[in-house]
Amino acid sequence: MIYLDNSATTKPKKEVLDTFVKVNEQFYANPASLHELGNQAEDLLETARSQLKELLHMEKIIFTSGGTEANNLALIGTARNYQHRGKHIITSETEHPSVLKSVAALESEGFEITRLPVGNFGEINIDKLKNSLRNDTILVSLMHVNNEIGTVHPIAEIAHLLKKRRIFFHVDAVQSVGKLQFDPTAMPNLLSISGHKIHGLKGSGVLAYTGVELQAIQYGGGQESALRSGTVSVPNAVALAKALRLTEPNPLYNQWNQELRQFFSEFAGIKIVSPENGASYILSVAVKGLKGEILVSGLQKESVIVSTSSACSSKNSQASPVIRAIGLPREFKDGVIRISFGELTTEQDIQALKKAFQRVYRMIKGV
Repeated sequence: MIYLDNSATTKPKKEVLDTFVKVNEQFYANPASLHELGNQAEDLLETARSQLKELLHMEKIIFTSGGTEANNLALIGTARNYQHRGKHIITSETEHPSVLKSVAALESEGFEITRLPVGNFGEINIDKLKNSLRNDTILVSLMHVNNEIGTVHPIAEIAHLLKKRRIFFHVDAVQSVGKLQFDPTAMPNLLSISGHKIHGLKGSGVLAYTGVELQAIQYGGGQESALRSGTVSVPNAVALAKALRLTEPNPLYNQWNQELRQFFSEFAGIKIVSPENGASYILSVAVKGLKGEILVSGLQKESVIVSTSSACSSKNSQASPVIRAIGLPREFKDGVIRISFGELTTEQDIQALKKAFQRVYRMIKGV
């Protein structure tokens, strides 16, 4: 089986799984307990927290169940805590549903939301962002790398811009952390990551933050600085720190991306959806007059796994909000498939994809 759907999830590395099992077996006590076993678990938890602070260049770490929870806490926790300064929030039309639905919930509470439009390759216009800033703007939330087409937003430039205006900046880095470099001198105030996108485990994530205070959005025993009550999963936290320490982007990503761009350009009726300067490990293409589901199914029969745009929207019969926002021509909208590499991808996988696609395309088109 050739797995090329790493933007949906990645296969956990053996070292990460081994760490998870070992911590479960040996450090299973509640880290909030006062006895020695609890203290040992807490020490391990705090070691993982310190490692993540260093790796992410951030001051504080809250462990979450994944990117969705981290995004919810970042947006709602910041907005409610600073609403006395203003109730205007800026995001884009192509954010993850966990961001778009969070701002929609805030909108129902009286916040005003500006959703920036994007260009044909998912890029925001920096001048439009600047012109959207107001005296009552308290927060801007943008993803670093678009999960469906790989658009990369200029996070460092935006961070510098917003810092001058004393506006908080949240970045959904689920698709970029461990793969793209961050400028440690231009970090956002809030950063969301998810373990299962970096060969870690599902159910593990982090909200890292600096220079901002949050209001809790769930209540209980006061764990995680009273921002995320509930017994903390030490095994998940330690495994996530391990996964991030082990991340090592494949230097062949760019080569494979260019090779596949050339390959798909030779087919009639295929349009490259991903931007040339986007993340090299995500490549989305659209086939004219076809449904992406047919291509995905055909490739699966050839033992090649890809997806239709985003796994978060792929079971919806309509084109995703991202595909609609970039203005893809109607005849291409339904035929989008996404190919995404991971650290375990090989050259053989790329060649197998090309051969399988040729067979499936010819069969479907009858050529």
